[in-house]
Amino acid sequence: MPRKNLQKIKIQKRERKKKKVRSKIKAVSDRPRLSVFRSLKHIYAQIIDDKKGHTLVSASSMEVLKNLKEKKLKKKEIAYEVGKLLAKKAKKIGIKKIVFDRGPYKYHGRVKALAEGARKEGLEF
Repeated sequence: MPRKNLQKIKIQKRERKKKKVRSKIKAVSDRPRLSVFRSLKHIYAQIIDDKKGHTLVSASSMEVLKNLKEKKLKKKEIAYEVGKLLAKKAKKIGIKKIVFDRGPYKYHGRVKALAEGARKEGLEF
């Protein structure tokens, strides 16, 4: 099978996973959604109001790395800091309860660290 077709199949599988997770979340909640995107180098998180279709708060590892003096942190530690930063920003605008959307990623590693950081700062999900 040509390489191009394998890539298309992989993308389709990821999209199916994402839709499955998101459909369960939307059916349950009236609360904003914390969406996570993970790349090889960075991690991004945003809190989205699905009714209006607006991003309320966002944070990324690039933002955290600018503020930190230590540049030698592991990816999990950076993800934890991103979660804490996102929770602080959410508290400022009055968000306390959210729904966690892990997307197509398993709940472990950097995704789990981000969630734990957000919980530590007071977000409930």
